[in-house]
Amino acid sequence: MRLINALFILLFYIYSPVSFAQFSVQDDMGHSVTLDKPARRIISLAPHLTETIFTAGAGQYLIGVVQYSDYPPAAKKIKRVGGYSKLDVEAVIALKPDLVVVWHSGNNRAQLEKLKKFGLKVYINEPGNILDIATLMEKLGVLTDNKTAANKAADHFRKRYHQLKQSYQNRKPVSGFYQVWNKPLLTVSSKHSISQVMNLCGISNVFTELSRQELRISTESVLEKDPQMIIASGMNEARPDWLDDWRKWKSMQAVKNNNLYFIPPSIIQRHSPRILDATAQLCEQAEQARKNLQRKK
Repeated sequence: MRLINALFILLFYIYSPVSFAQFSVQDDMGHSVTLDKPARRIISLAPHLTETIFTAGAGQYLIGVVQYSDYPPAAKKIKRVGGYSKLDVEAVIALKPDLVVVWHSGNNRAQLEKLKKFGLKVYINEPGNILDIATLMEKLGVLTDNKTAANKAADHFRKRYHQLKQSYQNRKPVSGFYQVWNKPLLTVSSKHSISQVMNLCGISNVFTELSRQELRISTESVLEKDPQMIIASGMNEARPDWLDDWRKWKSMQAVKNNNLYFIPPSIIQRHSPRILDATAQLCEQAEQARKNLQRKK
C-alpha cells in the first residue's frame, strides 16, 4: 500500500498542470527559488528591478517598491518600503509578499538576511552583462506564470541588442571617458555595464583596466588619457553644468572637437531594459564624435 501511495504522489507531481517545479528558477547567486503558486504579491528592492518587472508583464503584481522607482509612471503609485540601501524591513514583512526581488550589490546584506529569516521568498539579482536583463525577464515569467509576455519581451530585448551590435561593432574605435560625477570625480571600469554599452558602440573606455566597477580618479589621470569624447550622466535628467568644466583644458581631444555628451542617468545607470535606449543614443553620439574628429584633421 505504501508503494502504491508513493507512486500516486509521484504521478501527481509529474502530470499535475500546476506543479511546484513549474514555478522554480535559479537566481543569480545560484540559489533555487521555488514557489508553490505563481507570485501575485511582489516587492522590488531596486528601481531597475521595478522597471524589469513591468517590462516582463508582471507590474500589476507589485505591492511594494523602493525610492526612485519612477518608471514606468505606474510605479510611482506603488507603496514605498524605504530606499534600496536602507529598507523598511518591517514594512516589507507587513505587506506579506510571496516574492521579494532584491539587488545583491545595492541592497543592505544584513537586511536581506533578516527578510530570509522571516521565511520570505527572495530572488537575488546580480547582473554581469547587458543580456542578463533578458534572462531575468524570462525567470520572472516563470515565477509569475507569465511566460508568454515575459519571453516576448526578452526576445525583443535580445533582438534589439544584436541589431545595435551589428550596426556599430565595426565602426572605427573612438576613445571615451564616462563621468559619473564631478566631486569626487568618478568613472566606471570594464566591469560595469556602462562600459559594455560603450564597447557596443565602438567606444573604448580609457579606464577599462581599473579593477572595481565604479572608481574615484583624478583630473590629471583624465588629462593623461586624453579621451576623444567625454560622456556624463550626473544625478538628474538634465545635462550637468560641470560637464563644461572640461572646456578649460583646450588641448584635450574631446574639448577641441566639441565631443562632450550627456546621457540621462535613469536610462544608462540602471541595469534595466531601457539601457538599450541609452545604447542607441550613445551610439549616435559616437557617430557624431567620429565626424567631428574627422572634420578637424
